[in-house]
Amino acid sequence: MATQGIEAVFLTTHNWGKAAKFFQALGFDLEFSTDHSSGRLRNGDGPYVFIAEVPEDREPQTQIVLKVTDAETFRPDPAVEVVTPFEDTHYGTTEMTVRDPDGRLWSLQAPTKN
Repeated sequence: MATQGIEAVFLTTHNWGKAAKFFQALGFDLEFSTDHSSGRLRNGDGPYVFIAEVPEDREPQTQIVLKVTDAETFRPDPAVEVVTPFEDTHYGTTEMTVRDPDGRLWSLQAPTKN
């Protein structure tokens, strides 16, 4: 079963406000912000960008998230190394982590079943 392309880009930053303004200056609209220095932006119908602030002692990271329509029926090809199976998140999705041949980690995200 295949993914449905890029769903999102997850970024961590040392300054949520500056990062949000940077993307707004590039044409992204703020969809929502949280009370803990994070939020989601989108530019048109494209993938969303979720930004979360991390402490100065953590290196800012970028993670590309691929879309899966149904976690229960998704079966990755044997060439895909599954690092963690689908697990529910606190933000209403379920995510799987896989590793590519160069060692990079990718997130696969599907909506949770209610």
